[in-house]
Amino acid sequence: MISLDLSAFLESGVSILLASRDARLLPDCVRAVGARVEAGGAELTVLVPEASAGRCPGALRESGRVAVMFSRPTDHQSIQVKGQVAALAPATAEERALVERYTCALARELALVGVPPRLTLRVNRWPCLAVRLRVDGLFVQTPGPGAGAPLGSAVPPERAP
Repeated sequence: MISLDLSAFLESGVSILLASRDARLLPDCVRAVGARVEAGGAELTVLVPEASAGRCPGALRESGRVAVMFSRPTDHQSIQVKGQVAALAPATAEERALVERYTCALARELALVGVPPRLTLRVNRWPCLAVRLRVDGLFVQTPGPGAGAPLGSAVPPERAP
């Protein structure tokens, strides 16, 4: 279950990578451009640009398994969400607004580590595929002690000043 504090982190404009595997166990990983924690915190929707989705939709359909990595570039605070694919569909117009807000937030975050916003904002991000997953695991992935440990309902540490 995703807490409200963790929801704020996941939806804040951090870097997102979505991974799966196909029926032959070949891995696939793509960059996502938005996320929304669904009401109740048991499900999460991640938005993947169709232009860069590659083999991802096929792998998600074949395995039904998904892992999503959320990482904040400025301090490497990272969380991995694992789950079962609940739905795979074209993103809606409402989700397009989410993608635009998210990309702008990511551009501001990346600017703090030297990536010009104009580069981030050039990413081909629409249309998207909406990947909805039922969350069955949360893990700390921040480098250092505790990396890989189950998160449970813990909240990521506060951002350093």
